[in-house]
Amino acid sequence: MRDNAEQLTELSINAVRFLAVDAIEKAHSGHPGLPMGGAAMTYVLWMRHLKHNPANPKWVDRDRFVLSAGHGSMLLYAMLHLTGYDLSLEDIKEFRKWGSKTPGHPEFPHTPGVEVTTGPLGQGISNAVGMAIAEAYLSARYNQPDKKIVDHYTYTIAGDGDLMEGVSAEACSLAGHLGLGKLIVLYDDNKISLAGSTNLSFTEDVGKRFEAYGWHILEVKDGNDTDAIDRALRSAKAEKNRPSILSVRTQIGYGAPTKAGRYQSHGAPLGEEEVKKAKENLGWPVDQDFFVPGEVLKHMRGALDSGRERESQWNSSFEGYSVACPDLAAEFERIMKGELPEGWDAELPVYDKDARDVSTRKVSESVMQSLASFMPELIGGTADLNPSTLAWVKGYGDFQNPDDAPDGVQGSAGGEWSYKGRNIHYGVREHAMGAITNGLALHGGIIPFTGTFFTFSDYMRPPMRLAALMGLHAIYVFSHDSIGVGEDGPTHQPVEHLMSLRNIPDMTVIRPADATETVEAWRFALFH
Repeated sequence: MRDNAEQLTELSINAVRFLAVDAIEKAHSGHPGLPMGGAAMTYVLWMRHLKHNPANPKWVDRDRFVLSAGHGSMLLYAMLHLTGYDLSLEDIKEFRKWGSKTPGHPEFPHTPGVEVTTGPLGQGISNAVGMAIAEAYLSARYNQPDKKIVDHYTYTIAGDGDLMEGVSAEACSLAGHLGLGKLIVLYDDNKISLAGSTNLSFTEDVGKRFEAYGWHILEVKDGNDTDAIDRALRSAKAEKNRPSILSVRTQIGYGAPTKAGRYQSHGAPLGEEEVKKAKENLGWPVDQDFFVPGEVLKHMRGALDSGRERESQWNSSFEGYSVACPDLAAEFERIMKGELPEGWDAELPVYDKDARDVSTRKVSESVMQSLASFMPELIGGTADLNPSTLAWVKGYGDFQNPDDAPDGVQGSAGGEWSYKGRNIHYGVREHAMGAITNGLALHGGIIPFTGTFFTFSDYMRPPMRLAALMGLHAIYVFSHDSIGVGEDGPTHQPVEHLMSLRNIPDMTVIRPADATETVEAWRFALFH
């Protein structure tokens, strides 16, 4: 016989499921399969592990949660509503309606509690890598042995489609290399995609793949076993030196009598009769839509009290930190507010108007070096091209796992080899570089930059488009930007790229013609 806690857990999970199902049914479109199959693992994560304050979604030391499988947005909206974020039941009922707070895919900063815009698969999990890098850098810079003001995890739920996308391979490979121990991926392993079972196209051993990346591998064989999910999450959090992936074997459309475990539940409403029978199967009232038992709401809204308490404790800790480390505390507050330091542009280089023999990429390098001493938030890197693009801050360290320093390394930017390093070596991973940059910007406290040849901006276009949609403060430095790259041939000669990027709404594109314009381009980029 189950105890009251187990019954309340099951009631709560079913409330999540059927809020999603009813909203999708009312909207006549949506993806019910993931919310039904993934409700249990999401509930365990949010109610037993996630550090957050629904009353203040912008608390700086909250855990970050990314729904990389953005088509399952109603799963996230249900959790936000039930735990007390500013998302009402009426908002849930307006799912996928024009102007509502519950669009078809999660949108940042449109919906309170949504950390990132997701939908294009593979982007969210890669953004999460960027968030984990930001946490590692900020904790290395600001934490003291007896005072931790940056100490949080980044969690993401990713599906088969996310892991099929090449960008996830790029990003997760880098995450393993960097040893990002506070990055935890819950893999919704349901073996189903929109068009059929995944064995039509995806039969690799995901665990072995991630083991090769250097990740910590965990498996939960039953996606409804809340205790097993809880144990796996505890094990993941205990692993400090490797990112973790939990392969959770779920059933898409769980509870639906004819569509559970089938691709028909992935991307379309279940239908009135199927919904009715699903509710009967799981002991849910069939005559009430958007039903939430009072005890469930009381239980899950407890996240408000616990969140306020956690943030209050952090505020008290930060007060003590401010007394002990006033300069670091002031700097931390400034960068988290997104403010530039006084005098940040005082040492920008000045060029004569007739200085025509100076390469603009060398001018850009000089600007970055002058900014670096004023702006610890300026962090980034290139896709294996820093000696060519000169997009680096020399002498300010390589962002690397401090426990894994190799012998005889070549190509260091100079300075410390640690999480304090401000030069990220992305390798030849342009797509991941763009997506990770979005995660850095989304986290806060970072102004990220990237660098590559202009022709390879093609590889970065999806995350750049998303950055523009979200209004992120990210800086892209593209060099070798014309047919003047003659000897390399047409593969390296950008022709259509400038007009292509200028066609992206809310993307500012500047092509400086000389040294002075390059300096001013950087000034503009930092102000905007």
